[in-house]
Amino acid sequence: MEAADAGESPSKPLLSRIVHIAVWTAAVALALFVLNLLGVPVASWIHQLFKELRAIPAWAIVAGCVLEALQTLFAAMSWLTILRAAFPEAQIPFRVVLAAYSVAVGLNAFLPANIGTLVMMLMLVTLIAGATFAAIFSGFIVQKIPFTVLSVAMYLYLFATVSGSLSLELGFVAKHPELTVLIVIGCVVLLVLVGRFFWARAQKLRDRVKTGGAILGQPRRFMVGVALPCVASFTARLGITAVFLAAFSIPVTFHTVIAVTGANSISSSLSVTPGGVGVTQALNVVVLGSITSTSNATAYSVGQQLVISAADVLFAVVLVSWVFGWSGGKELVRKSYADAEVKRRELQEQREARRAARGGRRWSRHQ
Repeated sequence: MEAADAGESPSKPLLSRIVHIAVWTAAVALALFVLNLLGVPVASWIHQLFKELRAIPAWAIVAGCVLEALQTLFAAMSWLTILRAAFPEAQIPFRVVLAAYSVAVGLNAFLPANIGTLVMMLMLVTLIAGATFAAIFSGFIVQKIPFTVLSVAMYLYLFATVSGSLSLELGFVAKHPELTVLIVIGCVVLLVLVGRFFWARAQKLRDRVKTGGAILGQPRRFMVGVALPCVASFTARLGITAVFLAAFSIPVTFHTVIAVTGANSISSSLSVTPGGVGVTQALNVVVLGSITSTSNATAYSVGQQLVISAADVLFAVVLVSWVFGWSGGKELVRKSYADAEVKRRELQEQREARRAARGGRRWSRHQ
């Protein structure tokens, strides 16, 4: 699909779309009926799903969906600034970037390993004249800078405010001064080694972000067009957590919101299950264990994940259908997903080849 054609796919008549949706609905209903006949407890699972949703107040569902839409909107705005700086000659409408980013968010809600982000990058390669995967990937690195700074600040806050951690550390220093000195020296040596490692690779990183990171050469534009929307997106994420905590009568404090958001961030970063299911619930139970019951913490975690994931998917479907048309959007996402699977395997093979090469060099030096 050519870049010029992607945004101009003709949409089907309204009646045809309605018939298409009706056929799919009937097919899904038939599949569920057959699964029930085969002994798969689909009906009980759906009943449990709606039971969980009924436990959430309507105001929380609406507020959560609005905040999630704002989170996606602001993050897409940061992407738009990066892309327009990288490809100044290309005409890049905001709605195209928003639709592609919403696909990434929607797919990451139920696919493991954040493959939705790869799909988005390949969609942007298709949609933007002159774009390459390397340039889009470097833009991805740049877009992650503000979010990484915010996440690191969040993790440092959590470490500094863990109850009793400071007194425990000072007590250890008083009881074991010699061991403390050795630990400090070891940390300094480790930091020097890590610094040398990253400094040696800094030139490679600069080369990789040269095109997609063109925005870094415009500090004011970066702060206004990238960093500020990222802060707004991050704030909306904190707001989602606060809304659902309140919906389940869990005390909403700055510390609680940061702790739960940090746990959710860790689970999504280490996601090997679709949407981080299971890992998210386990971390939320640990974080909230001292202020609410395990069952209520689990209900909160499941409820928030269900509502936000459904909102993400619905938002993506609506945007893709609006921007590209039902047929064009479906074909674009399908092709990008297939290409993303291929690209993921290629990247994995490249990482394994680099590890093998480093291992071979170390082995030869020891001979």
